[in-house]
Amino acid sequence: MLEKLKQAVLEGDSERAAQLTKEALEKGLEPERILNDALVAAMEVVGEEYERGDRYVPEMLISAEAMKAAMEVLRPELVAAGVKPRGKVVIGTVEGDLHDIGKNLVAMMLEGAGFEVVDLGTEVTAERFVQAAREHRADIVGMSALLTTTMTHMPEVIEALKREGLRDGIKVMVGGAPVTQEYAERIGADGYAPDAASAVELAKRLLGES
Repeated sequence: MLEKLKQAVLEGDSERAAQLTKEALEKGLEPERILNDALVAAMEVVGEEYERGDRYVPEMLISAEAMKAAMEVLRPELVAAGVKPRGKVVIGTVEGDLHDIGKNLVAMMLEGAGFEVVDLGTEVTAERFVQAAREHRADIVGMSALLTTTMTHMPEVIEALKREGLRDGIKVMVGGAPVTQEYAERIGADGYAPDAASAVELAKRLLGES
């Protein structure tokens, strides 16, 4: 059953993924087991295949959508069972930037890895990042930018977190086409991820998991 669900996610079959999740729950399988042994396991394979060059972004998105469909069914059961997420991530594309494909993929991959994700969407101001980080008690704030003109808003968010006394308790990760490791270090971010698969590994590392 779980192997079938894992395959449905790998194949990007959203309808089947949701149905199999429902059936697994009806059969009495523990929500946490469904999450870890099927959904997280599938998204780990997706990440590995992407890093090897065997899977491309459109295929990753299709699998991530199937995982999301399964999570819609599973999430209430995880909450009811008291299953704690790996960590809480507030994510968004910075002010002035409307690009969201990369950010959406990172959000879905993080959720597929067992993180709770609060997606603020695009054109997110420093104030909104700070407000959401406080409100949701975020462990990580993730920022994305696709333009050199908008990535300059990233340090503003970091400064705003400092001003509000939140920076010490929150890890900041950044990504997007014009962003580099060197830029991340310069603005005082805790980490940089060039793609969605490495964003998951980075998030785990920032929270001391690997």
